[in-house]
Amino acid sequence: MEERVTTLEQNGPPSLAAGVLYPGEVMHARLKPFGHRFVYRVFSLLVDIDRLAELGRMTWLLGVNRPGLASFHESDHVGTPAETLRAFADRLLADAGLEKPAARVLLLAYPRIFGYVFNPISVYFCYDEAGALIALIYAVRNTFGGQHIYVSPIRPGELGPAGVRQTQPKLFHVSPFIGMEARYQFRILPPGKTVRLRIHETENGEPLLAATFAGSARSLATSELGACLIKFPFLTLKIVAGIHWEALKLWLKGARFHASPKVAGRTQYSLPHGTEPDAVRK
Repeated sequence: MEERVTTLEQNGPPSLAAGVLYPGEVMHARLKPFGHRFVYRVFSLLVDIDRLAELGRMTWLLGVNRPGLASFHESDHVGTPAETLRAFADRLLADAGLEKPAARVLLLAYPRIFGYVFNPISVYFCYDEAGALIALIYAVRNTFGGQHIYVSPIRPGELGPAGVRQTQPKLFHVSPFIGMEARYQFRILPPGKTVRLRIHETENGEPLLAATFAGSARSLATSELGACLIKFPFLTLKIVAGIHWEALKLWLKGARFHASPKVAGRTQYSLPHGTEPDAVRK
């Protein structure tokens, strides 16, 4: 039976490996105007963005910047096709006011499966030379082809024994059944023995939606990745199909539809201090 990890101390530091698997569960619970809940089994990949060559040698089942049964491509995440993940992260953190680049950046995301990927949310964990978490970057996507990136340096009081607690205004259309007046409450247990992402969405100060991912660390070995591919052979297709299936059920229940607002460019950014760079098109 797995240990129940509830604190940073129990969870320990992130693995020193270039890549780690996190099989686990995604849960969504709509709280108003009616209840609606679902749970899916998934697996995520934690990647050290400075060690992609090493990542590609960990198992033949994972291609890095090349095709594979499972694969990881920098181009799925960066702002422009020619940009590296390191340059992308450095640029975002510098724009957010950090005086020097993070010593280590770990990206938690779904890999491509049979060449296809969709990441509703990807999270970058940014650490200094001493291994302290200094910033989080939340890259949120919708099924309409857009993306919004929230850059969140760790502020005093945001990192406690249970992990990170951060708040962001909703600035990006995700679900057609939730308006733009909502606010996000992020509750994050950074990667170690486990990783947990909890996003509580509120509207007018009242709970509206809870979305979570919880996964337990597994080595990125051929046997472990092979087991994940057998259990979840169409992982990323299942994610997109599940989003539309649950949306249909919400619509049938009578959820109010909100049209997607027009935005300039496909990728938008939110930075602290009110600094908002121009939108860029991917």
